[in-house]
Amino acid sequence: MKNLLSRVALASVLMGASVIAMAATPAPEGAKVAILSPADGATVDKTFTVKFGVEGIKLAPAGDQTPNTGHHHLLIDVDQPIAAGQVIPADANHVHFGKAQTEAEVTLAPGKHTLQLELADKNHMTFEPVIVSKKITVNVK
Repeated sequence: MKNLLSRVALASVLMGASVIAMAATPAPEGAKVAILSPADGATVDKTFTVKFGVEGIKLAPAGDQTPNTGHHHLLIDVDQPIAAGQVIPADANHVHFGKAQTEAEVTLAPGKHTLQLELADKNHMTFEPVIVSKKITVNVK
């Protein structure tokens, strides 16, 4: 019985630590991101430049410990942004810009695509509340 209680106590401590470790970084008040270019509904070439805008928060590379900073993630053809306090996955639909880039060349297949920016903290974790741009649609020729 003593062994069982020790295991339950250890599990409780570890679960509590993981909840603390996963707490979302508070978003600075008034922080915003936007896709500056291309415009919503634009027709673009297969490879095109996306320009990122940010207001009310400074950009810093992933891993940088400076408070009130973040970096961009471009969500491509994603229905919903990543919820607050979650790590943004790294895949073809969630493109990381961990060097604090403010623009990027994107290559997409012909057709209609959606683009949205989501800002994340030093650990690629979304802020609370999330900092996301308006979703735009581009038509790739």
